[in-house]
Amino acid sequence: MAISQDLLEILACPACKAKVELKSDGSGLKCVECKRVYPIRDDIPVMLIDEATIEDEQLNADEKSARNS
Repeated sequence: MAISQDLLEILACPACKAKVELKSDGSGLKCVECKRVYPIRDDIPVMLIDEATIEDEQLNADEKSARNS
């Protein structure tokens, strides 16, 4: 089950209160302002600042993993 559009319209980033958008791969919700990505687990968005990653950090980690493989 995907995140409904109605839910997306009412959710906001807990850190900066900006709008969040569903990532293209459906793995999380990305803040349009601070670029935090909140994971989606079992079709439930985890909107906790401590659980979020900043997209730039996530890309760097993925690149490092690819290089080490």
